[in-house]
Amino acid sequence: MKQSRRDFLHTTSLLAATLPLANLRLGAAETPAMPLKTPASPALHKGLLFDESDLPRIRANTTDPRFAELWKSMLAADLAADTDFLEHKVRLTNHVVDLLHIQKILERSAFIYLVNRDNAQLAIAKLAMRKMTEFPEWDSFVEGGKQVLGLQRATEGTFALLLALDCLGDAVTPEERAAVEQSVLTKGIPACRTSVYGMKYPDRVKGWEWNPRSDVDEFRNINLKRWPLILAATNLKIIPTSCLGIAACYFRGRLPEADAWLELARSSAKSFSTMYGSDGCYDEGVSYWGYTTLYLALFAEVLWRTQGIDDRQLINYPGSVRYALCMANPTIDDHRKLQDFQHIKGYTMPTVKPEFDIVNFGDANGAVDVSVAAWVRRTHGDELSQYVAREIGEAKFFYGMIWYEPAATEAAPETPLLDHRMSNDIVVSRTGWHAKDNVLALRSGGPANHEHADRNSVIFKAYGERLLHDPFRAAYVRAQPRWLLRLTEAHTAVLIDGKGHQYHDGSEGTNASWAVASVIGFKTGPNWMAVTSEATEAYRLVNEKVSLVHRTLVYLKPDVVIFYDRVAFNEGTGSVQVRFQAFNEDLAGDVKTEGDEFHITRPHASLRGRVAKTAGRTLQAGKLPLEEKDGLYPFAEVVSAAAAEHAVLTVCTAQPTGGAHGTLAITEEKGGWRVKGTHGGAKIDVTLSSQGGAPATVVVYSAA
Repeated sequence: MKQSRRDFLHTTSLLAATLPLANLRLGAAETPAMPLKTPASPALHKGLLFDESDLPRIRANTTDPRFAELWKSMLAADLAADTDFLEHKVRLTNHVVDLLHIQKILERSAFIYLVNRDNAQLAIAKLAMRKMTEFPEWDSFVEGGKQVLGLQRATEGTFALLLALDCLGDAVTPEERAAVEQSVLTKGIPACRTSVYGMKYPDRVKGWEWNPRSDVDEFRNINLKRWPLILAATNLKIIPTSCLGIAACYFRGRLPEADAWLELARSSAKSFSTMYGSDGCYDEGVSYWGYTTLYLALFAEVLWRTQGIDDRQLINYPGSVRYALCMANPTIDDHRKLQDFQHIKGYTMPTVKPEFDIVNFGDANGAVDVSVAAWVRRTHGDELSQYVAREIGEAKFFYGMIWYEPAATEAAPETPLLDHRMSNDIVVSRTGWHAKDNVLALRSGGPANHEHADRNSVIFKAYGERLLHDPFRAAYVRAQPRWLLRLTEAHTAVLIDGKGHQYHDGSEGTNASWAVASVIGFKTGPNWMAVTSEATEAYRLVNEKVSLVHRTLVYLKPDVVIFYDRVAFNEGTGSVQVRFQAFNEDLAGDVKTEGDEFHITRPHASLRGRVAKTAGRTLQAGKLPLEEKDGLYPFAEVVSAAAAEHAVLTVCTAQPTGGAHGTLAITEEKGGWRVKGTHGGAKIDVTLSSQGGAPATVVVYSAA
């Protein structure tokens, strides 16, 4: 829809009339809770994220090895294909795929023009900008049957357009700038404000629904009635919050309403900050951490630069970078093709490159991005953040090029991070930070958006290979077969009578369940870590006979993991199944069982599991009941026949391909077990004992 001259004149006159308000400020003393390590200048800046003086450093960063691959991929984009799409193939009712595609084209081409002053990129950026303004509305949701609700496209699109104006600068004519601003004012800000307001005051919401004019047929069966409550604890709160706040900063002093928009956005950001742990951890998973924390940082940066208001310590940003660091889990890249799966029509589910692999509890399906770490180094002077920005994860967004300072000093990870219990009760223990280092991760803790039914589940990576796996790319829509990958059955976890713990039915999306687990024991020693997680209530919600579900892990570094699973019933009996999932998403994994042992093999490493012999205990190999087109997921399963109490001990060892697994004897002792022997040249001597509902007692006599 082309803007009329009358609309253009109305917009520009409105903005001009409000310019005298430019020096308004919110509140009185806007000071952070504690001083930043590197004080920033209080001088206000013209650009949202950069000024002219920043351009030499930004241009240099495009050739820095850290960003070379990203920059190369941006330059390699097919401009002819982009032009054809923008001119002939865009569906103005398709917000999920087409509007996002336009936004990505705009962001990429505008940033390249900023760096290279390439007129071909300028033309594409302007075309994308015009096409976005032609959309009658910008999102797939509505409030009260009328007002478009900004949760995804209206939010990111608003910021993308305003930042593009900065990137394109004087190459944008006054008419083009006014058209963009008018679209943001009419289609972006009202949508963002409606969603932020609804999440702040859910009792005032008339009703959130799918936009009847938007192409979202795959999702219309999802009930949005409770979304104002559900989304208030998810990443989909902070994105509209941040984009509303950024837009408010852009228009503040030009429109009197901008003060109220900014007040609402800051209030929303502060309330959302409690979703982070005091140590900076984040419940939705590290890929959602990246998305969420990036937008929180973008808002904080724009607020400081343009208004002189400092919210850059709203969360523990240095701690949050440490959370991301601990979720890094790089593996060896054999360049094997993974099978493609569609999330929705036209959108292939992304995959994580092995060198950027992660601890992927829940729907987390993307690498740690360097952008936030680069920003934290600049604003907080945190040297470990520079290490993360330089060494960990992937450069996925150009914001890293804006913020990165290659000459900044760095510090290696602190030793305590090798055995890290987070405030949300996720535990990650490792030998180091590189692909051939080993990582053990336990998923305890409470519910979260984008979670799976995965309490007490485990991921184990050794010698560059995922050996005990948590599946990637589970379906978001319950009718799709790969919804199964969300359930306990698809995890290295415990089933009771063949069933997992409580999980929702997907009728409201990928929201949180009621399942809770808690770490009730955690200790470390030289070259070892022991943890016990209790998930009784999560299973009682499915089977009220359950009175105890404990999992104890003993990690003897680098490559011995002992599982001690205890289940008890307050009446009657029940069977228990303990599953060990193999990574086979590249069809290079294999599971075999023989006697009381199972073997998981991968190209570069193998895992041997040995189960303590007890009456009524069997071992078998199986695979998830999915058709081949939906993936092949093999596992080993220990089956403990019906009884009132179960104590299943499994000793796992890992070795690089060609290496010999050691000899570890498992003997039953009064109230528990002893594991003793040698493996990989190390002497192992451990006892585990248990009594009642107390966590297992672990004594490590030797682990070296």
